[in-house]
Amino acid sequence: MKEPVIHTEEIWKTYHLGDEVHALRGVSVDVYPGEFIAIMGASGSGKSTLMNLIGCLDRPSKGRYFLDDVDTSTLSRDQYADIRNAKIGFVFQGFNLIPRTSAIENVLLPLLYDRHEKIQNERKKAVDMLELVGLGDRMGHEPNQMSGGQQQRVAIARALVNDPSIVLADEPTGNLDSRTSIEIMALFQKLHEEGRTIIMVTHETEIARYAQRVLVLRDGLVKSDFPVHERRNAEDDLANWGEGDAIFGEVML
Repeated sequence: MKEPVIHTEEIWKTYHLGDEVHALRGVSVDVYPGEFIAIMGASGSGKSTLMNLIGCLDRPSKGRYFLDDVDTSTLSRDQYADIRNAKIGFVFQGFNLIPRTSAIENVLLPLLYDRHEKIQNERKKAVDMLELVGLGDRMGHEPNQMSGGQQQRVAIARALVNDPSIVLADEPTGNLDSRTSIEIMALFQKLHEEGRTIIMVTHETEIARYAQRVLVLRDGLVKSDFPVHERRNAEDDLANWGEGDAIFGEVML
């Protein structure tokens, strides 16, 4: 059996905001290579906090987090940044693109942070990523010249340019219309089929049905963890778009 690529042992995250606020209360989760997981929960449930810890953007207050069998609690700040940049790509709800900067320059940005070696043919790599997400004809466009879906595709290309094994997506369809959301899910499913591990925070049950597994948080604890038995195929949903007012069912949480 494969070893988990992500393993958390009773991780807590406590914020001191006058009173102590326990955002996570002892979460133990295993994620295996090549899984596609949706994390769900109400506002304040701890899902974004968990995502930040998994992404090495923050450290737990208690407990241990292993990434590819490396105990991250033993790492220095620079080592923490190195493992994050080498293994993880991030996609955010707000796209986080630099305005008045072309798509290709936005995608090139993570390559500027490579600490160990000069990456050859950086521009070609950025071009390849933009072509992968279907934006080969939009490379010179700035964010304000693109639709929300196109901006999110640029953000996904930027997340992939360092060839991470893990992609973390925080509400990647939160600012998109229904059809564009399915297009983005089709892209994530394609990346998943290529072998990447994908962890996605979403509050939309219909979006969660494109994942393989759903993890539900409540009050900083794991409420449930279950497989998606009737997983939706985004390409099929796009092909059937317009054949009815609703193409989604509900997933029981």
